[in-house]
Amino acid sequence: MSEDSLLTFPCNLPVKVIGRNSEDFRSVAGDIVQAHYGDLKQRQIAEQLSKNGSFLSLTFTVHVETRDRADALYRDLTASEDILMVL
Repeated sequence: MSEDSLLTFPCNLPVKVIGRNSEDFRSVAGDIVQAHYGDLKQRQIAEQLSKNGSFLSLTFTVHVETRDRADALYRDLTASEDILMVL
């Protein structure tokens, strides 16, 4: 059974991860993405601070081969207490 998806795999997928602005957050998010997709080039990672600087969003653009791999990354990211939101 095939699930409906707006994505066609394989594809480049931007994954936005939001957490508190800290080195721990950067490390945790980066380690999880690296475990799934290996080392990313700096151009594959974008950072944006919140207006008051308390929160940070990291957008990792990864090349996803299958929906299962995208889902596995999402599950691991959302399981971390350091990560507040994944889009």
